[in-house]
Amino acid sequence: MVVSNHRPTRVVVDLAAIKANVQQEVQKQQGKRDVFAVVKANGYGHGAVPVAKAALAGGAAGFCVATLDEGIALRENGLTAPILVMGIVEVAWLPLILQYDLAIPVATNLWIEEARAFYQEHQLTGDIAVHVTFDTGMGRIGFQTVEEVLAAMQQLDQTAGFFVEGLFTHFATADDVDFTYFERQNERFKQVINQLPYRPRYVHGSNSAATMWHEDQGNLIRLGIGMYGYNPSGSALTNPYPLQPALSLESALVQVKQVPAGEGIGYGKTYETTVTEWIGTVPIGYADGYVRRMQGFKVLVEGQVCEIVGRVCMDQLMVRLPKAFPVGTKVTLIGKNQGNEITLQEVADYLGTIHYEVICLLSDRIPRDYLNSEGILT
Repeated sequence: MVVSNHRPTRVVVDLAAIKANVQQEVQKQQGKRDVFAVVKANGYGHGAVPVAKAALAGGAAGFCVATLDEGIALRENGLTAPILVMGIVEVAWLPLILQYDLAIPVATNLWIEEARAFYQEHQLTGDIAVHVTFDTGMGRIGFQTVEEVLAAMQQLDQTAGFFVEGLFTHFATADDVDFTYFERQNERFKQVINQLPYRPRYVHGSNSAATMWHEDQGNLIRLGIGMYGYNPSGSALTNPYPLQPALSLESALVQVKQVPAGEGIGYGKTYETTVTEWIGTVPIGYADGYVRRMQGFKVLVEGQVCEIVGRVCMDQLMVRLPKAFPVGTKVTLIGKNQGNEITLQEVADYLGTIHYEVICLLSDRIPRDYLNSEGILT
């Protein structure tokens, strides 16, 4: 997708906030656990490479990504810290795993058999780090019983070219007010840990939510949404310590006009002026990930709340203004503006979804600008 640099719409990412959030987690662990920064999905929409560098500055020991290509992108941008690909990787890509020095998950016996055959057939050299995945109740990927996990580890130990670097699970309800299911999953994870013939380098289950509200069984934290400054539970649970939100979404008024009563605004004429109104146009739309359902929500102009009127278009939206603002006046869609604020959680609540989805929807058409530790755009 072409990045639209020549319009005022921007995602602004505060790298100092990223660094501070990671630093806080690292200090909390007191050297007992490493922290891996989760930078999948383009760093949750913030920009994977700048976020990864800020996380390293905050003390992160490595990274988690979802796909092989995300790991390769980090390596090609000069990042040398350990990288764990969390999603299943086809055995055909084992040469790339070796080339880029990535760790990958193992979730089935079939994968082990196919990987062994591929490694031998293609006469690969070098050791591939794998993390055995235990599905304790997420229902996504992983072995389903303690016996299967132990057997897989034994099988991998006897397979040339592979070594078990880690064992992990993922919790489905770590951010829920009811801890019952989490405790059930955690108990299953404890069972396999207690029966391990040896302890891999990394044993991990804690994501942001688990490290905030639960005891930890492992020696590695996968810090995701918390690194970006957001409460994993939305607002269901209270943060045990403060986080600094890193993302703002900003644009500007590109046209301001006075519209008489009785005129329609936007496709389908879903909004009609009832009196003479000032209407401003903002160059952001659903092609940018700011979806049509945002009609009726708000933006901030000079600290004042202005309603989005009419349907959000593909590339633009319209807002009702309290007065005539100059063209070029800043519009804040997420973030602070002259003492007022629209939080990411407010946007998610309005859409009936989670904040993860909102930031991941922000398309690559929107440029990402970065604030350094001095608050200067870079």
